[in-house]
Amino acid sequence: MTTRPVQVRAAVEADLDAVVASEQANLGADAWSPGLLAEGVAGRVPHTSYLVAEVGGATGGQVVGHAVVSVVVDVAELQRIAVDVDHRRGGVASALLDACVVAARAGGADRLLLEVREDNAGALGFYAARGFTEVDRRPRYYRDGATAVVMRLGVGPRCGG
Repeated sequence: MTTRPVQVRAAVEADLDAVVASEQANLGADAWSPGLLAEGVAGRVPHTSYLVAEVGGATGGQVVGHAVVSVVVDVAELQRIAVDVDHRRGGVASALLDACVVAARAGGADRLLLEVREDNAGALGFYAARGFTEVDRRPRYYRDGATAVVMRLGVGPRCGG
C-alpha cells in the first residue's frame, strides 16, 4: 500500500522498462508488446498520452503504475491503467485516473470510455465509485474469451462533465 505522495507525469523514454514491467505484471496475456509500448512512451502514437505514477519524490522516484489515454475529437478512451500489487489501495490508481480525466478534458473530449473485464469486481467498483456507468458489453473481447464491460464518464459540458 502506498503511503508516500504520488506524482503522475508524462512517461519518458527512461521509463520504458518500468512501463513494460508494469504491463506484463499487471495485464498478463493482454499486455501490450514492448515494441508498442516503446512507440507510445516515445510519443509516436498520435492522440495518445502515456502517464506514469511515481512515489518517492523528484529524486529517486519509483514508477509504480502507468496509464494510457487517447483523445480523438470528442471521445477519450482510457486504454490502460495498471498499478503494482504492492502499491494498490493507496491512491495510485485514483491519481492516474484523475490525470487521464484532465488529459481528456484538455483534449476537448466530452466523454471518457473504457473497457474492463466483467470478472474484475474490484475495477468495476473502482470506476463506478468515480462516476462511470456501464453502457455496453463486448463478448469475447479479451484473449481468454472474457467479456468486456464498456463504461462511460462524462467529462465535457455536452455529457454532464
